[in-house]
Amino acid sequence: MNDPAHALAHPIASLDLAIIVLYLVGITTAGLWSVRKLKMTGDAYFLAGRSLKWPVVGAALFAANISSIHLVGLAASGYKEGLVWGNFEWMAVFTLILLGLVFAPFYFRTRIATLPEYLERRYNSTARAILAVMAIAAALLIHIGMSMYAGAAVFREFFGFDVRTSIVIIALITAVYTVLGGLRAVMITETIQAVLLIGSAVTVTLFAIHALPAAGSHSVAEFRAALKPDQLHMLLPAGRPDGLGWLPFLLGLPVLGIWYWCTDQTIVQRVLGAGSEEDAQRGALFAGLLKILPVFILVFPGVCGYVLFRRQIGGDANQTYPVLLNSLLPTGVKGLVAAGLLASLMSAIAAASNSCATLVAVDIIKRLKPGASDRAQVLFGRISAVAVILLAMAWSTQGGKYTSIFEAINAIAAFIAPPITTCFLWGVFWKRGTPQAAVVTLVAGLLMGAAGFLLDLPAVGHVKVLTTTCGIPFLMQAWWGFVICSLIFCLTSWLTPPPSPEKIRGLTWDAPWQVIFHGRLTGIGDPRVLGGLLTGVMIVLYVLFR
Repeated sequence: MNDPAHALAHPIASLDLAIIVLYLVGITTAGLWSVRKLKMTGDAYFLAGRSLKWPVVGAALFAANISSIHLVGLAASGYKEGLVWGNFEWMAVFTLILLGLVFAPFYFRTRIATLPEYLERRYNSTARAILAVMAIAAALLIHIGMSMYAGAAVFREFFGFDVRTSIVIIALITAVYTVLGGLRAVMITETIQAVLLIGSAVTVTLFAIHALPAAGSHSVAEFRAALKPDQLHMLLPAGRPDGLGWLPFLLGLPVLGIWYWCTDQTIVQRVLGAGSEEDAQRGALFAGLLKILPVFILVFPGVCGYVLFRRQIGGDANQTYPVLLNSLLPTGVKGLVAAGLLASLMSAIAAASNSCATLVAVDIIKRLKPGASDRAQVLFGRISAVAVILLAMAWSTQGGKYTSIFEAINAIAAFIAPPITTCFLWGVFWKRGTPQAAVVTLVAGLLMGAAGFLLDLPAVGHVKVLTTTCGIPFLMQAWWGFVICSLIFCLTSWLTPPPSPEKIRGLTWDAPWQVIFHGRLTGIGDPRVLGGLLTGVMIVLYVLFR
């Protein structure tokens, strides 16, 4: 991405500024008000007292995921390649079904507070410690750092704010209710932000569609004729050199998706705060339903931007969303959409910083000081949340070195995800998996990921060795990383003693088909029925947009 400092600044109207300030004051007040009567124990701070209902769980999952990276990056990707990037959103539906049906029952029944805690119960404490470190690194590098930069980039183009100033202001405001209010404040604000986010994205989409006739696209046929080939197709030929064919998505994206949606503390913490097992499962499925929307309200506006403003945007695709906002929206509406952008940015930062606080307090402090009081855990959690935000602010300034923010976060994830996905997937389905196998796999995967990070990202050099020199797209890097980690896991498991039945009781499925066939169906509201219906909807959508 080009440095936003070089972007054209636009004066901000008084009405737009008033709307933005009102939103910032309102969302901070809502977050703090939601916990005014809540006794701030560790369980309340980190897991909202385990009292959340499925609509809040689902909306918060969606809001925690959709950050400024998505608003900027998916519009840019739609402008450059088209709807094919929507596979990252639609494939997430399938992994959210896995979260609801495969993983959430174990997470809820075992009453864990963090995902590393599940690994300790399934394997050992060493696996827990390694995963905690990897989860904090992922939150810092991906969830917070890149989100800050994407938001600052848009606000530079949108209102002329300095990038570093934008990052500081946004981080400070978000930190107030996140650090003081804990998960409940984060969840309540994320539910509000999810509504605002969807509303603002729909607004931009409608204005873009309304502008198409003035650009010569009076019909669907004329619109298609103005686009690049395949820009409205979701499934492209398997062997494309850019790695956007259907095969890399089929093989590599589940590796990233299972890590992100089923094992990442930043996301799954919302499920851990559910009031019941059904709330946890239905919340995940509701989030899956919401994930259908981004293709139409985030990627498609970028496709429209190609028809409307390709001369103005040129080769800097990351300016697609800012140009759409400045060129199409009137005063007042622009302020509302800017508030939606802030909502996406703040929800992502809040989610990640709260998860880091939980990981530090529960997986590190509580293990080093088993007798630490709830008050001490909350204090250490708050300090760590502030520290992570500060570190992420420093890292976020490196965002200008990437040509595409959305691709960058997925490329980073391709180095982090394989060993974690391996340990969770094999661990939940294969009783023979051993503690030694988990530790060896996590360490080997961490080393491979660090090496790949140094070889392939422009934060260090100027040549992507794996992607460009070796010709391995990041999705295939994720797939082959998973294959290697699976071989390490299985081989080490066979060479080490199997875990005792008592050790893994209640932590694994007896057989994969038990996910569907355990117990009697309770009706249309049964998560298995809802998951089947959602799968059917996705099959129909892929047939229509193939």
